[in-house]
Amino acid sequence: MITASIKKKENIAEYLLYMWQIEDLIRANSLDIDKIQSNIIDKYTDLSESQRKDMRDWYESLIDMMRREDVTQKGHLQINKNVIIALEDLHHRLMADTKFASYSAQFYHTLPIIVELRAKAGEEKAGEIETCFNALYGVLLLRLQGKEISEETQQAIAQISKFLAVLSMYYRKDFNNELFCDN
Repeated sequence: MITASIKKKENIAEYLLYMWQIEDLIRANSLDIDKIQSNIIDKYTDLSESQRKDMRDWYESLIDMMRREDVTQKGHLQINKNVIIALEDLHHRLMADTKFASYSAQFYHTLPIIVELRAKAGEEKAGEIETCFNALYGVLLLRLQGKEISEETQQAIAQISKFLAVLSMYYRKDFNNELFCDN
């Protein structure tokens, strides 16, 4: 909960990947707050009782949202979809503004990877930005499972990471009203 708010301010890409992981942790614990308490919250021995209660409340609110939004088996919460929407919007604004030619170059360098990933996605095609996040999250899950990742995939993920790092930096500037102001 504290981690999420810090990540959201500092690096929106890390925040989104973290929140997707939280969604999966909740699913892995069958949306059962008592399981989450024992498997996750109680592991934080350095937290005060008040902090643990806040964490439990946060997980309970996410569980409630997941149930109400019918994403208990798969999919993402609307709060997380809204981040993708905001990033897509910013991406389009950056691409349309010639002041951000280096951003456009980074995107066009990443685009062949995005096109290839979207071609492999079948019926579940996502937008360009979401496709990048899906790729990063997929590799994160493979690493957590101890699976081998090919050199080609590692290179593609490195490029996607560079691109999303630039987008995240611009997101932070935009959030602080420092991006499109005239200097």
